[in-house]
Amino acid sequence: MSEPDERARIALISTGGTIEKTYDELDGVLTNRVSVLDVMLSSLELGGVELERVTLMNKDSLEMSDEDHRLIAETALHKARECDGVVIVHGTDTLAVTGDTICELDAAPRVPIVLTGAMRPYALRTTDSVQNLVEALMAVQLAAPGVYAAMHNKLLSFPGVRKDKKAGTFIKD
Repeated sequence: MSEPDERARIALISTGGTIEKTYDELDGVLTNRVSVLDVMLSSLELGGVELERVTLMNKDSLEMSDEDHRLIAETALHKARECDGVVIVHGTDTLAVTGDTICELDAAPRVPIVLTGAMRPYALRTTDSVQNLVEALMAVQLAAPGVYAAMHNKLLSFPGVRKDKKAGTFIKD
């Protein structure tokens, strides 16, 4: 992807989802009000990577419209022309819709585009968010060009990726 002395340019697109939910003490609920990605990223050693943060929205993916999925897909494909890879932080309920939309718009992107999210928010003690973010950041540097979901120690290629709600993870059909 890049020479040993070069930094990989990775676009990190933020859309919200469970991974970015925070606890609202007044209402007693988890909400998408502020992004916690910068807090997560500050705890990681990211030598050799230059991140370009792109904040598109901060929504629960169940609230995303077809236009939202298309905006995310178009933004990812635009960034794929400028960067060495693209990571999309997304809600898990409709992550597969966005992955499929990217493939519909461009079945063969020039660089890896990796979607990730979390089943449990960063704000919880038993979160999978940091693991999934780290896996996505590693996968985008190592995978061949294409569209993927990175979560729970798996890298699955689109199309044919879906959320298995009973297992609490993603699988490939």
